[in-house]
Amino acid sequence: MTDRATPNLPARDFVSTRAFYAQVGFTEDYRDDGWMILRRGGVFLEFFPFPDLDPSTSSFGCCLRLDDVDDFYAVCRAAGLPETTRGWPRIHPPRRESSGLRIGALIDPDGSLLRLVQNG
Repeated sequence: MTDRATPNLPARDFVSTRAFYAQVGFTEDYRDDGWMILRRGGVFLEFFPFPDLDPSTSSFGCCLRLDDVDDFYAVCRAAGLPETTRGWPRIHPPRRESSGLRIGALIDPDGSLLRLVQNG
């Protein structure tokens, strides 16, 4: 098995979080009262309950390293996620950054920042 890490992100409500991520292709692998795991292909997101989280002050985030960042971005847009600079949820298109990497972003309903990084 290959070494890997999975992000641990807050969820104000597991049902709402699952529904949001289902729109972009994630399915529930596990859930109990204190933990939820969602999966899309080889990408796993793990969530813990944080019912009092204020999305406007959230500093949670992670990177999703994707083989086809443009495809995932298109799935997000097709799901109706707005491309805007304010509010949440929202999506930012992938762009080539000074690092040479193509990076976009998804901000989920709980204010978590998921950087969408094209695998090299």
